[in-house]
Parts: sequence; structure tokens; C-alpha cells
Amino acid sequence: FIATGQDVAQSGTSSACITQMELRGDEDDMSLWISCTMPCIETGTVGGGTNLSAQQSCLKMLGVQGAHVECPGRNSGQLARVVCATVLAGELSLMAALCCGDLVRSHMK
Repeated sequence: FIATGQDVAQSGTSSACITQMELRGDEDDMSLWISCTMPCIETGTVGGGTNLSAQQSCLKMLGVQGAHVECPGRNSGQLARVVCATVLAGELSLMAALCCGDLVRSHMK
């Protein structure tokens, strides 16, 4: 988030998220459905910290540097989706650590 030049002051409100996990399917073919919603995320790809060279490099690597030529706001929206997908991966990792007991064991040392 900050590595892409986002406003540090927005990290608190932008980090609010709802993660849902649900088993779907029948007993023979079950799958886990996971979704992450970040209703308050604020991202930008122009101005402010996004003008710094290191942050521009990160945005460029993600393919969202600057304003989208044809559709203003598209790059910012794509960056928000990348951030949300990263949060989802972290949530899944956390749940895996909780389920197998690794999280508790690591904090007992």
C-alpha cells in the first residue's frame, strides 16, 4: 500500500475489510469459497506520493502507473483490486496457520 505511494494517513480507514469463508458443494465435492470486501479503500495512481521514483516503479510493475488514457480511475480501481487480493492471500495464510496450530505455537516460543 505505502510502497505504491498511497497516503499513510489513509491506511487505517482503507484497511477495514470483511472476509467471508464458506464451504460449498455436496459431501463428495466440497470447496472453500473465500471473498474479501474492502468498502473504504482509497487508492490513487497520480499525484502525491505516487510521483516518487520508487513508488512509480512499484505502480509501473503492477501496470497501473499514472492515469488511464481511455478511462479515468481505471488504474486506481485496478490498484485497489491488487491490494484487496493481497489482503485475501494474507487472510487465507492466517486461517491456515490458525487451523494447523502454527500461529499459536510460534507465539509460545
